[in-house]
Amino acid sequence: MRIDWVAVVGIFVALLLLGGILWGIPNYKVYARELNGKAQLREAEWNRQIAVQEAEALKESAKLKADAEVIRAKGIAEANEIISESLTERYIQYKFVEGLNDGNTEVIYVPTEANLPILEARG
Repeated sequence: MRIDWVAVVGIFVALLLLGGILWGIPNYKVYARELNGKAQLREAEWNRQIAVQEAEALKESAKLKADAEVIRAKGIAEANEIISESLTERYIQYKFVEGLNDGNTEVIYVPTEANLPILEARG
């Protein structure tokens, strides 16, 4: 009886390959899941950093808008103060008469000697 060494070696190699496949597939699945988990963790970290930076940008933007609003309010207050200091009775009368001449006035309030206005006059 003669043993065919090529066939024995072939069967041995086939068994080694089958054993390697049976051992390798489950280990590869574990390895692939581990890599996938690391990738998801890294993506979550990046998303968190993006969200934090967006929130910081919104906070900074809100602070700058608030500062701008304060500066605007101070400007309006200064303008109102300048106007209130420069108003005189003559200037108010001038503006009243000027308003009568523009032609857009529909209702005219005229003070009387008793400080009671004539509320409406039809012509």
